[in-house]
Amino acid sequence: MIIGITGPNGSGKGEVANYLKSKGFIYFSLSDVVRQETQKSNLSLTRENLIKTGREIRKERGDGFFAKQIISELKDNSVVDSIRNPSEVEVLKQMGNFVLLGVNAPVGVRFKRSKKRGRVGDGSTVEEFVKLEEEENRGIGQDPIETLKMSNFLIINDKTVDHLHIQIDKILDFIQNEKSTNN
Repeated sequence: MIIGITGPNGSGKGEVANYLKSKGFIYFSLSDVVRQETQKSNLSLTRENLIKTGREIRKERGDGFFAKQIISELKDNSVVDSIRNPSEVEVLKQMGNFVLLGVNAPVGVRFKRSKKRGRVGDGSTVEEFVKLEEEENRGIGQDPIETLKMSNFLIINDKTVDHLHIQIDKILDFIQNEKSTNN
């Protein structure tokens, strides 16, 4: 099975991916592809530059470009992080056996996590964090809200890491049970 992960900043996508890696999943990130493309342009890896590069490339090469870059490397038990565009979901669905996991949390929780993470450009106040998020949702390329709506499963990650892991395990069990029932 190939599991895609989508969700807003600070929702816990990375923790979901790390947990799946600990269960033997092979990790891929569409953001890594964007980072590589940004570095090719000799730009610093700021959030602003990553968004700008991502938008430019999606405009030039199509919305599903980043997913197409990794598709040949995907195998069973892969996890694909940082899916931010519905076309990327459509590309990955072509692989078959693809499940999109949405991860979300209240904005206050996500802001606290982003502050703790300390990434440049995440916003220093809740208001700034929300404004940056709204800007990301506008324009060409990214459409995280519509992408989140495409999720097969949605995790509300507003409790402990252990609780998050329990939710992931329940989803994995459900998928395995569905798979066995349909075979």
